[in-house]
Amino acid sequence: MINLFYVHGSENHFYILDQTLLNNKLNDIELIKLTKSITNKDNDLNPADGLLVVNESSHQDALAQMRVINADGSEASMCGNGLRCVARYLSNKYHKDSFKVETKSADLLVNQHADLSHNVAAFSVEISPVYFDGKYFPFQNLNTTNILNTALPQLSDHLRFTAIAVPNPHLISFVENDHDLNETLGEIGKKLNDPNPYFTDGVNVNFAKILSRNKLFVHTYERGVGFTNACGTGMSATSLAFAINFPNLVNTKEPIDVYNPGGMVQTKVHNTPNNQWIELIGNATFVGKLSISEENLHAAEVNNISFTDTGEELDYQKFVDSIK
Repeated sequence: MINLFYVHGSENHFYILDQTLLNNKLNDIELIKLTKSITNKDNDLNPADGLLVVNESSHQDALAQMRVINADGSEASMCGNGLRCVARYLSNKYHKDSFKVETKSADLLVNQHADLSHNVAAFSVEISPVYFDGKYFPFQNLNTTNILNTALPQLSDHLRFTAIAVPNPHLISFVENDHDLNETLGEIGKKLNDPNPYFTDGVNVNFAKILSRNKLFVHTYERGVGFTNACGTGMSATSLAFAINFPNLVNTKEPIDVYNPGGMVQTKVHNTPNNQWIELIGNATFVGKLSISEENLHAAEVNNISFTDTGEELDYQKFVDSIK
C-alpha cells in the first residue's frame, strides 16, 4: 500500500504522491487521470487543487524533484504552497532542514522555519527566477512588451496591471473595493483562461488590497484551477509588484504580511538589480493520508478509501482565528 498525503499551504490543498516508493511509476497519462480523479468534486475525497508528484532528481544539488499537476491536467512550472508541503515531506523523509528541490524551471532552496503556532509547521521557500518580458508568458495584442502598473483598456476601464513570471505567469492589479477583489477578478480570470487573444496560454490573475505598510490581502484566480484559497507564487509575485509600484509603502528589509482566503503567509522581497527573488514563508499542514494500492493508483481508482486524520487542521484553524 502507498500513502497519498493530503496537505495544504494556506488552504491550497493537494495530495502528495512519492513515486520513488512505487515499483512502477505512473506515466504522464496516468498522473493526469489520477489528478482528475482525486480533484473531481463528485468523488468522496476531500477537495484538492492538484497533485504534487515527488520523483528522484538527476540534478546534483537537488534532494528530489517536484512536479505539480493541476486539477485540469495541466502542469504548473512551480507552486509555492505546494513546495512548502513537499519540503516538509522531504525534510521528514531525509532528516534535513535545508536543501534544494528541483522544479520544472529551477532548483529552489527550502528551509524549515519556526512553527507559526502550536502544531502549525512552517517552511520558507525560494521563489525564482523572476521575469517581466512578454516572451515568458506569452501575452500579445496588448500593445506593449512589458506590463508594469499599466492601464489595459482591453481588460478593464479603470484598473492598472503588472505582469510578472516567477516563473509561473501572473497578472496583478491593486484594487480598492471588494467588488473588484471578487466579481471583477472572476470575470477577468475566466476571460484570460478561456481561449482569448491576450494570454493565449492562460495566466494566473491576482487582485490585491493594500491594508497598510507591508501588509496586503491577495485573492487569486489560478490558471488550471479557478478561484483558490491561496496561490504561493501569486502572493510572491504580488509582493514584488507591491514593492516596485508602491515603494513608499514597503520596507524590503522587513517581511510583508500577505493575507488570503485561506490564512496568511509572509514574504521577503529581494529586489536588488539582476537578482530579484522572493522568499515565501508559510504553513505546511498535513491534514491526513489515504492508503491505496499501487494497482488502484495506476487505474485512478480512488473512491471507498479510508482517510486517516492527523488533527493538524484543527490547530491550523486556531492559528487562522488568532490572526483575523
